[in-house]
Amino acid sequence: MKTQRNATAAIAVPARAAVALAAPLLAGVWTGHVIPAVIAGIGALWGVSQDGSDPYRLRVRRLGSMGLAAALGLLAGELALRTADAAAVTVCLVVAALAAGAVSLRGRVASVAGMHLLLGVTIGSGIPVPGPWWKAPLALLAGVGLVIVLSATPWLWRRHEIERDAVLAVYRASSAALAAAGSPGAEDARRRLTAALDQAHQVMGRHLTRRGPARTEAASLLAAFHVAVRLGEVTSALVWEGRVLPASVTDVPLGMARRLLPEDRSAGPERAERSRCPRRDAVDGSGPDAGTPGLRALVALDAESDRVRADEVTLRLSGGPGQGRADRVRYAVLLAVCVLVAQLCAEVLHGPRGYWLPMTVAFVYKPDFGPVFRRSLHRCAGTVAGVAAIGSVVLLTTDTYALIGAVAAFGALMAVGVRRHYALATTGLTAVVFVLLDLLGDHRALYGARILDTALAAAIVLVAHFALWPRSAAGRAAAQTEAALAAARRYRDLAPEAGPAQRHALRRSAYHRLAEARRAAAHAHDEPGRPGRRLPDWQRAIGAAERLCDAVSARNLSARPGPVPVERSAGRPAERPPALCGVLAPVRD
Repeated sequence: MKTQRNATAAIAVPARAAVALAAPLLAGVWTGHVIPAVIAGIGALWGVSQDGSDPYRLRVRRLGSMGLAAALGLLAGELALRTADAAAVTVCLVVAALAAGAVSLRGRVASVAGMHLLLGVTIGSGIPVPGPWWKAPLALLAGVGLVIVLSATPWLWRRHEIERDAVLAVYRASSAALAAAGSPGAEDARRRLTAALDQAHQVMGRHLTRRGPARTEAASLLAAFHVAVRLGEVTSALVWEGRVLPASVTDVPLGMARRLLPEDRSAGPERAERSRCPRRDAVDGSGPDAGTPGLRALVALDAESDRVRADEVTLRLSGGPGQGRADRVRYAVLLAVCVLVAQLCAEVLHGPRGYWLPMTVAFVYKPDFGPVFRRSLHRCAGTVAGVAAIGSVVLLTTDTYALIGAVAAFGALMAVGVRRHYALATTGLTAVVFVLLDLLGDHRALYGARILDTALAAAIVLVAHFALWPRSAAGRAAAQTEAALAAARRYRDLAPEAGPAQRHALRRSAYHRLAEARRAAAHAHDEPGRPGRRLPDWQRAIGAAERLCDAVSARNLSARPGPVPVERSAGRPAERPPALCGVLAPVRD
């Protein structure tokens, strides 16, 4: 069933993109309203780029915010273009860049909305659209609305399937971590469990704060999620113990998942009891590993899992340290400077560059989406590949329906690339944009110009970013690491006296922030730096803090009061959990 659902999802994502992009264009060709159909296609294109696999409510919120911001930007750019004043267009672009930069570092939804506000202005100020001023924004919203309908419609028959899959992934990751215990891959497996828990926590966020009685299915999911949170603590303790575990132990999380999240929703209590007893007997056996605190806790959790209530624990992940006001102002100013330089270059070069240069800047200069240097390289590589791909298609045919079929194919490619690789997504997007421009009546050979424009825009971003804000990624990594180590210290100091709900909240917050810090550190190391400058060893500090949290989890489950246990399995040296006072040193280097 899991393989079948994954295959269905893998087909549904590109299929949605193909339909969302091709349908407006076909309607426009059949009715003779090609220009509004192309604008709707642009809205669908941007919607496809932000369509995700997260819960439907979050999808609608993100796509709706993006669509409104893009339509507002398109309207502003269109009105500036209709003044026939180049200075008005430039001022509009710079103001939009300042606004986009000001909101982009405030969270994912705000970042997406800010970027598409700027994209809307670049398209509105660069492509003349005949007709009344309100026509193009409404057409753009129609394209985004089509993506929202296609993306959210499955909610009608699989309302909680996304949440269920996310929670189920935690049980599978826990089983994999237990199977890796005592091996060199144990810590990586435990980190994958943390990532699965973070994803489930995010997906279940709305249900965790709901007041009043929940529906039967939602209540079952909540109960299964709370068991999964407890299972994360038990698994961390068993991984820290370092013993190789038998299959009768590593399969326990999968058996719990079969009971709590059955494929057959009508499974009764008799079937659940049959799935439990053999495993409990195996875990409770008299083998050499039977008496560890982690195994005793696993047995207890297995026995109690069916009695966990949906409202027993309510916890939410708190966000890590956000960007400070100075960082937000600096990014907004730098983005505006890059857009201004790109627009001035377009004016000086006197070519079909009126919107491509600032549009590329808007796509590339997103430090919250990943390393700027890598994003620039992938943008250039994807543009070259997209130009080559659509050029090959045009050499074979210029038939309108064939080109619309190419839009559907490249849109599907972009939808896959959004989840896989930015260069792949750029390849599909570039090819689609060329067809849309052709349908608007711009039949010029722009292939070489677009490659050069993309390279120029990427160069503008890289020079501005690394000359004026070279330590942005390092500063984020240092702040995230400091916050993560503080969360680990809170877990160490407060967990012994905390109740179960607070202990789980402390633990989840610590591991979540450590995972965020690890990603921020990897981001910082991916950015090029000045020769001879060495970054602090954040990864070592984060790894030491993770091992401390594992040790604290083991202590919490130990029946013996006292200090954190340091016994490890035979063949592995005993070690004391690392103290965080020494871990902070590399961060302040």
